[in-house]
Amino acid sequence: MKTPHPPDVDWLCFDLDNTLYPLSNGLWEAIDQRIQDYVAKTLNLSLDEARRVQKQYWRQYGTTLAGLMAEHGVQPGPYLAYVHNFDVTPYMGPNPGLKALLRALPQHKLIFTNASSQHAHNVLRALEVADFFEYVIGVEEVDYIPKPDPRAYQKCLLLTGVKPVRSMFIDDLIENLKPAKELGMVTALVSPRRPVHDEAVDYHLTRIEDLAGVFGVTPEEA
Repeated sequence: MKTPHPPDVDWLCFDLDNTLYPLSNGLWEAIDQRIQDYVAKTLNLSLDEARRVQKQYWRQYGTTLAGLMAEHGVQPGPYLAYVHNFDVTPYMGPNPGLKALLRALPQHKLIFTNASSQHAHNVLRALEVADFFEYVIGVEEVDYIPKPDPRAYQKCLLLTGVKPVRSMFIDDLIENLKPAKELGMVTALVSPRRPVHDEAVDYHLTRIEDLAGVFGVTPEEA
């Protein structure tokens, strides 16, 4: 992983869940439970069997939704509405530190998530940082093809006009950084656990606020 030199990039491409907010706040656990419930109801499975299928599809297809679409012809609209369209404010609220960070970073910014774009907007509004992002690219916008499928990245770049060699990709999963790295992006992993050396990871951030140190900026809360 690189030593602390500010990357020369024009765009910051952020993942959403477990990247802009910590896993510990419980939101992802709630989403994960809703996915399990949807799989159980849709496929008429017990909760234990639904959990097994859910994780199998996630490993095989990148998201449970992609597996349900491929294996069972499930329509994405009802799935996304059930899994993501709920009140996120019990899990998070305004984050002045994140707002100060985003304000201090001069680069253009976008969200690229495997969740729905509506879910992304819900989270950004709860954190009070929506105004900092020029694009919000959800799974709908990339034809329901999830990261780390390279086609999802190509579609995102096409929609936004971002040049990969002038951008940084920030995600909580190494698997999602690998295609970005292959496209020429600088990469940053957000994880409380320091990863073993991986060529796909240029920078390791314990939490998203550590991005300030990568770019040498000093966020000032309003």
